Amino acid sequence: MAPDHYQQTPPAQNLAAQFPIAPAPPSRAAQGLDAVIDFSANTTVSDFRLVRASNILAVIHKASEGDFYADPACAGRRAQAEAAGLLWGAYHFGKGDSPGAQQAAFFLDTSRPVPTTLLALDLEANEGDPSNSMTLEQAEAFVQAVASATGRLPLVYVHPTWANGDPLPSGLSFGARITPDSILARCGLWVADYHDSPEIPLAWATSGWRLWQYAGDEYAGHRAYGHSRIVRGLDRCDRNLFNGDKAALYRFWNAEA
Repeated sequence: MAPDHYQQTPPAQNLAAQFPIAPAPPSRAAQGLDAVIDFSANTTVSDFRLVRASNILAVIHKASEGDFYADPACAGRRAQAEAAGLLWGAYHFGKGDSPGAQQAAFFLDTSRPVPTTLLALDLEANEGDPSNSMTLEQAEAFVQAVASATGRLPLVYVHPTWANGDPLPSGLSFGARITPDSILARCGLWVADYHDSPEIPLAWATSGWRLWQYAGDEYAGHRAYGHSRIVRGLDRCDRNLFNGDKAALYRFWNAEA
């Protein structure tokens, strides 16, 4: 996932994937349910009914970024996706230039969640403006504010290297390590890892992952571009496994099958 209001074609030095691309989905059949995708306004959607017919059960759409950017496609697509029988989720791209609680208020105002709306915080390096990446304190304040307003904790989307405070291949680092006593560790883990199996960040070593993003498809320069084209009805998306079966997915989403 990436901030949408930045240029989506990265600089030449960033064209190589930071992490190895994973093999095709069939090799993961025993590791989870391959039925969740995520995307933003950068994805062209032609028909959510075709998405559902591709054995996709749930979509997570970008809703907001920082405290001012609302994804222009999110609100309009929600009704279309739900009408097609898809579970709906919304995520927020965290940034460093405004308080976490302020970003949470903007996210909730933008996503307008109901009990069956999955909520998530995208906690990763802001590659377009590294100094403007969300900090640990801002992320914790964001999660606390969402929990106070909704009565439930959001998922936390994070790469294990970032969560553990280690530097990425680009040299960027979270600058802190998420620890087991952080409120973030109480949230469900949405781990981003494009290997054969996901590395679990230290803070979630006991609880494990809820969603695993095993392949991304953001832009033509990305090595994973085209990897997820088997989903019909749209031109690109990120692919995720759910740690459980279909019935567990619906329970997790607080929805009826």
